[in-house]
Amino acid sequence: MTVDGTTKDRATKDRVTKDRTAADGAARTVTPARAAEELELRREEFRLAVRMGLIRTAPDPDPEGPSRHRGSGRDRAPERRPVTRAELDRLKAAPDFPDGLRERVRAVGAGEAAGLLSITHDRFARLARTGHLSPVRFYLNRYRAVVWLYVAAEVTAFGEAHPALLSGRLPTEVRERALTEDLRARNWRSRHLSLLLRGADDPWARAAAIASLLDPVQIAEVVDDPYERSHLDRLRPAPPPGFPVAGPSREIADRLVRADDPDEILWQRMSLALALDEARAARQAPYPGERPRPAAEPARISVASTVPPAVAGAPEAAVVAAPAVAGPAARPPARPRGRAGRPPGRASRSRRPGLLERIRRSLPGGTAGSGWGERRDWG
Repeated sequence: MTVDGTTKDRATKDRVTKDRTAADGAARTVTPARAAEELELRREEFRLAVRMGLIRTAPDPDPEGPSRHRGSGRDRAPERRPVTRAELDRLKAAPDFPDGLRERVRAVGAGEAAGLLSITHDRFARLARTGHLSPVRFYLNRYRAVVWLYVAAEVTAFGEAHPALLSGRLPTEVRERALTEDLRARNWRSRHLSLLLRGADDPWARAAAIASLLDPVQIAEVVDDPYERSHLDRLRPAPPPGFPVAGPSREIADRLVRADDPDEILWQRMSLALALDEARAARQAPYPGERPRPAAEPARISVASTVPPAVAGAPEAAVVAAPAVAGPAARPPARPRGRAGRPPGRASRSRRPGLLERIRRSLPGGTAGSGWGERRDWG
């Protein structure tokens, strides 16, 4: 009786201790909505502050759990994660709180930005089109026209750093480039990607962020494994705030999100290939019905990549993972194409020809042996 009573008391104490620990852990974090309220930020301002790294959110407690595998990883964006009480105390302790935090995330349109620089709207548009200023957000108005938004603090800093561009005649190069090119969408994509990569804590999530800037045809040419493409699609980041849901506005927004310039497409394809090498070194993409295995600690990949040369003037550069090469022995073994390393006892599936291959076979002169890697000149 004494032993049984002691055991029961000990079990009760352990349960109470566990419940208190869980309650303390929950009390140390708050929901994003509560954090935005305490920081006196609107929802859009809070999201932007998290993406810019001004507010640190708590890491995902189970980034590779079953819910993530089912596709809810999109709901684990940094701005949807809880915020620790210590982070809120740190932000509230700033001497300029809350006005300073709100000013650092305040987004303004072209007209208000031109007013901050005391220049005309046309002059500001030329500077933005030529890549001197990078948009941080966009939305479509009732007429389906794209409205670009800029960080007010960055606009003011640009005016202080380049006073010569705010008065007098613009340089000839700027005036000529403004007539033939518009880098606003490209600079926004570069900045958007850098914000996504900053909040991604998993190599496959980083690869999915890069893939979100390419159309499905480009992704299929880089990622020939259907299991990997499916995994990247499940981890695809959520659209930016205010993204249209459907209709013609959605089509316009989709064109803005995806790379369209040939050298930008090539850059993102190379970045995706490097990110895939890092992800494969950590673990393979799961098969349907499998729970992802915990990631092995890979050889740390150096973050050493910048925006394409055409947007070198953008204030925010997209960072892409690239393998760190320290010699032949330091390079991890390359993962073979396809699903060569199958688990024991799993039958190998015959791969169905891709769409491009089937089209080639249906054309006059197409042969059964033509494949992805064969190049044809149809004259």
